[in-house]
Formats: sequence, C-alpha cells, structure tokens
Amino acid sequence: MFKFWYDATMLSLESQHVIGLRLIKLAGGGPSAHSEATRMVTEKISESMAVTATLLRGGSGEAVVAQVRRTVRSNSRRLSRG
Repeated sequence: MFKFWYDATMLSLESQHVIGLRLIKLAGGGPSAHSEATRMVTEKISESMAVTATLLRGGSGEAVVAQVRRTVRSNSRRLSRG
C-alpha cells in the first residue's frame, strides 16, 4: 500500500516538472513549440486510451500509475536534454 502512495506522489511531482519544462518550451515559440504542443495533445489521447485498455483488462490503480509514470519520466528525460 505504501508503494502505491509513493508512486502516486512521485507521479504528481514528476508531472509538475514536465509541465514546467513544457511551458518553457512553449514560451520559446517557433516550430519546436508547435511540435511540442501537437505531441502533448496526441500523447494525452493515446495515454488515456492505454489507461482505459488497462482498466478494461482488469488492471489495478497501481498498474495505471506505473504506466503513466513511465510516460512522464520519458517526457522528463526528453525535455531535459534540449
């Protein structure tokens, strides 16, 4: 049970970090901002469909948090590089 709360808390913190990185990128404007905005919307739709599929297959809340956390960490690494 503690692991779930830890993972959920970390997801919240990591998501805030990614939001900040994305805001910086969007504020810069230009083609990279446009591609980031497009990527962000596409990713939201894709991730919500993946989460729905996980839940429909009987997945737990822990599985959903872990799944979303992987995506958020990936975005954090990608946005931190450039």
